[in-house]
Amino acid sequence: MTPSDHPALATVAVTAGRPDRAPGAPVNPGVVLSSTYVSQGPPRPDEAMYTRYDAPTWHPFEAALGELEGGLPALVLGSGMAAVAAAFSLVPAGSRVVVPRHAYQVTLVLARDLAERAGLDVVPVDVADTDAVRAALPGAALLWVESPTNPMLEVADVPALVAAAHDAGALVAVDNTFATPLGQRPLTWGADVVVHSVTKALAGHSDVVLGAVVTRDPALRERLAAYRTTHGAIAGPWEVWLALRGLRTLALRVERAQHNAGVLAERLAAHPDVVEVRYPGLPGDPGHERAARLLTGFGSIVGVRPRGGAAAADAVVAAVRLWVPATSLGGVESMLERRRRFATESPTVPEDLLRLSVGIEDVEDLWRDLDRALRAAGA
Repeated sequence: MTPSDHPALATVAVTAGRPDRAPGAPVNPGVVLSSTYVSQGPPRPDEAMYTRYDAPTWHPFEAALGELEGGLPALVLGSGMAAVAAAFSLVPAGSRVVVPRHAYQVTLVLARDLAERAGLDVVPVDVADTDAVRAALPGAALLWVESPTNPMLEVADVPALVAAAHDAGALVAVDNTFATPLGQRPLTWGADVVVHSVTKALAGHSDVVLGAVVTRDPALRERLAAYRTTHGAIAGPWEVWLALRGLRTLALRVERAQHNAGVLAERLAAHPDVVEVRYPGLPGDPGHERAARLLTGFGSIVGVRPRGGAAAADAVVAAVRLWVPATSLGGVESMLERRRRFATESPTVPEDLLRLSVGIEDVEDLWRDLDRALRAAGA
C-alpha cells in the first residue's frame, strides 16, 4: 500500500479490528466470556490461558486503537486511572517527574501519592509555557503532558516538548483523552506512550469504564503489559466489546460535538452573564494559534465562568434541564459541572469555572437551555 492509499482515520475507526473476510464469517468480532482456557504443557506466547494475562475480546479493540494512534496494538486496562498508573510505573522510585499544574485531578493525586510512597520528585509546570517546561526537565525521568489540559484547556507545543524531554533523557507520556487520535497523534511526534480514558470519547456512550495505553516501542509495551497482569488492572470483555462498538462512530460524534462546541463557545463569549470563556477554537483564546497549528480540531470541551462567582456557577448547574450535571465527558450527552467542587482539583483553577462537555444534541436546544440557566443565575 502506498502512502496515498492509507485510509483516513475516520475510515480506520470503522474498519480496523474486524474479523478476517470469509464467506459466512461475521462482520463484527464476538464476545468471549471465559475466565480460563484449555491449556496443557508449556504455555505458548500466542495461547490463551487465563483472562488476567490476555483475552480474545481485547484484541480487536486494541488493534483498532493502536492503528488510530499510529502505534503497536494498544493495551486495554480496567480504567483510565489504571492506564495512568501503568504509565507512571515506567519510572523508578525516586525519579523526577514533570507534570502539568493543570491536569486531570486524579492524575495529580496519584503523582502526589507516589511522591509520598515512592519518593518521586514531582515538579508541576505550566505545560503551555515551553521554556518553563524545558527548565524543569534536567534530571527528569518522565514528562507527563495533557493538551488541551483538563479543565483549563491550555494547549502545549507537544512536538517541542517531546524533543526537549528526549534531549534531557526523559520519557514522554501524553494523555490524549481530550483530543482523541482524530485531534492529534502524539506518537507521530515521538512521544513514548499515549494514555486514554476510553470511558470518555473513544467509547462515547457513558456506559463503560476503561483505559488504554499505546506505544511504538515493543519493550515499553511488554513492561506495560506486565504491569497490567501483575496489578490485575484488567478489563471485562463486555466493556471492551462495547468500547469497540462505540469507536466505530468516533469520527461522526467528534465532528458533531466539535461543531456544537464551537457554536456555543462563540455565543457564550458574547453572553452578558459570562465573564470568561476558554475554548481553543476562539481566535482570542490563549491557545488558539497553537491549537490551529497542531490540532485537527478544537475539541468538544468548553470552560465557562459565569458572572456572579461560584454561587452563580452552582446555580447554572442546578437550573439546566437538558444538560446533565455529571463529572464525566466525551459522551453523546452534554454534561457540565463546577470543577472546584472537588477538594483535590488544582487550587489555581478558578472557583467558578464550569467545564462543559458538549454532546451531539441539536445545538439550538443546548443553547436555549444554557442561556436560560445563565440568565436565571445572573438575575
